[in-house]
Amino acid sequence: MKNTHLQHPEDTILTGNLSILDWFEAVSTLSVKMDGAPAIVWGTNPETGKFFVGTKSVFNKVKIKINETHEDIDNNHTGNVATILHSCLDNLPDDTGIFQGDFIGFGGSSKYTPNTITYDFKQVIHQNIIIAPHTEYICSGDTLRDAVAFPIDFQMSSTDRCAFVQPDAWETGEDFSEVIGFARQMSQLVDFEDPKTAALLQQELNGCIREGRPVIPSTFMNDKLVSFWLLIKSIKDDMLFTCSNDGPDAFIDDCNVDGEGYVRTNEFGMFKLVEREAFSYSNFNNVKTW
Repeated sequence: MKNTHLQHPEDTILTGNLSILDWFEAVSTLSVKMDGAPAIVWGTNPETGKFFVGTKSVFNKVKIKINETHEDIDNNHTGNVATILHSCLDNLPDDTGIFQGDFIGFGGSSKYTPNTITYDFKQVIHQNIIIAPHTEYICSGDTLRDAVAFPIDFQMSSTDRCAFVQPDAWETGEDFSEVIGFARQMSQLVDFEDPKTAALLQQELNGCIREGRPVIPSTFMNDKLVSFWLLIKSIKDDMLFTCSNDGPDAFIDDCNVDGEGYVRTNEFGMFKLVEREAFSYSNFNNVKTW
């Protein structure tokens, strides 16, 4: 699949695309979504054959920021992002391939808050940098713009300078067929929106989450669609409840959470399972320091 922003399952139905119902039922791979920042992309540049590091700006359509040297980093980035990328260039293993992961922090501690969630590892991490890898890219062409994303399905080996964090994740395998069948029936009563109106509706829904307000269908112009959105969201929330992982303890403020969530992938796509009321609200309102 193309390198695109991961969506919440419920947001995909606003225009009438119901393939997410097939996604719920399909056999899937599951990985932990670590709340690191910034996203780091590294590997072999297909244009030059040289090792590079960067942020997601390596995939820009216009100004592509690929860093093969420390001078490139100084030209393309500033502040904490530049500091992190300099360390990544020095410490990430120069392996064949192209990968993406979230930056968790610099070594020397057992507790890290790279973004919204605090991770408490069982022991001090002594490597120079800590990365949570999650995506591998395959390029059929000569530029990163041709990159196609796949979830990493293997454990990357840590080195003496770089610690890779990849918790195992699993589902209990509960049967959602009955509620999915109900959702298919309910969809016949809904008037879906065109892409432009759906984008505006999604902004309104995000506004509720950002401000900590409940989503009340009667307060929206298309109340039946919002009710259907809530139904799909409830299926997502129930599925999230069946997921577990063996990663570090995770906290938002002093409240223990099951990490940021999960990324679930099958033939119908790659989507995130995240409890929006807990994580997304905190993330929307978190002051980014990196």
